[in-house]
Amino acid sequence: MKEKRFSLKNQTAIITGASSGIGQAIAIGLGAAGANTVINYYHDKEGAEETLHAIEKAGGKGIIFQADISKAEEVNDLFEAAKKQYEHVDILINNAGIQKDAEFLSMSLEDWQMVIDTNLSGAFLCSQEAIRSFQHQESNRDISVAKGKIIFISSVHDVIPWAGRVNYTAAKGGLKMLMKSLAQEFAPDKIRINNISPGAIKTAINEHEWSDEEKKKGMLEKIPYGRIGDPEDIAKTAVWLVSDEADYITGTTIYVDGGMTLYPSFRED
Repeated sequence: MKEKRFSLKNQTAIITGASSGIGQAIAIGLGAAGANTVINYYHDKEGAEETLHAIEKAGGKGIIFQADISKAEEVNDLFEAAKKQYEHVDILINNAGIQKDAEFLSMSLEDWQMVIDTNLSGAFLCSQEAIRSFQHQESNRDISVAKGKIIFISSVHDVIPWAGRVNYTAAKGGLKMLMKSLAQEFAPDKIRINNISPGAIKTAINEHEWSDEEKKKGMLEKIPYGRIGDPEDIAKTAVWLVSDEADYITGTTIYVDGGMTLYPSFRED
């Protein structure tokens, strides 16, 4: 049987926050491409089980592991579980993220810190463990040209300001520079590190907007391409980006946003 073009056969991928939305779609996409998947979740065990079921239905395999990625010891346990099951780690998808919205003068330090801890520090901790794993395992060109691959799932709000969400935008902007700095530092080790920044995507976190026709109309005014994205749009980009088809790409951000970062309100009719 002919191998899929973006085959990830025999590679192991850890996907944080993989129990729903974008993380779930990426995990399913990687599993369908042949990767061994490690499905991380924090609260939603049922969602993680749904992710695993979908992967297995697509012919892939995986394990589920609960961990709070803002805690170093739990991140270490996550990676140890992946290596115990599959011996090596080849791909990390830093997807886990939360929102705690509030106007700036009303935002508590607790809500600021919670978002920074999960969205930014969690990606820092997971990337440290991933790069340590990449460096201490044999480079296997039979499964991948690169020694290891990391993708950060950021947001268009790493460049578009968003009032009332300074904790979220600060974390996403930080992710972008964390990615670039790590990519610069570890490119000589044949470790590729990139960023995917989604625009408006149909997930549970914004269902109150895209499920309401009036609010959906307002969302679409910000998207020149004329549709709201699906989690699979991000998953397909991620599968390609960690495959050998994208081997010469590191330190870059791909905006999967239907043109939201084109600032459509400035378009002249």
